Amino acid sequence: MTTPRYLPVPSRAGWLEHEEFARRVGLHPVLVRRFVALGLVAVRRDGDGRLWFRPTEVAAVARLLRLRAALPLNYAALALVVDLLDRVAELETALRLAASPSPDVLRSDQAHPFR
Repeated sequence: MTTPRYLPVPSRAGWLEHEEFARRVGLHPVLVRRFVALGLVAVRRDGDGRLWFRPTEVAAVARLLRLRAALPLNYAALALVVDLLDRVAELETALRLAASPSPDVLRSDQAHPFR
């Protein structure tokens, strides 16, 4: 007789179950499922098909709701807006890092400490 093999189950410690997540973000669970279907929030499914959310996704949903209130866009369009805003933030960070000199590199206009 062979023992059935199971896939490893990720730890659920710190993760929020679908109903609890919906309660924390103040949305109906059906709308939360719509957000999942649109790819607006990251989710993990367990072996039984239940949805589990990271607590950081609460802030992501709050951001979506603020954008939805400020812009006359549907939820599908918000995915594009969020992607663009995240990309702009990444580019600004890269630009800031490129513009600031490394502490161990001297600029040509700085005096060399050993001259």
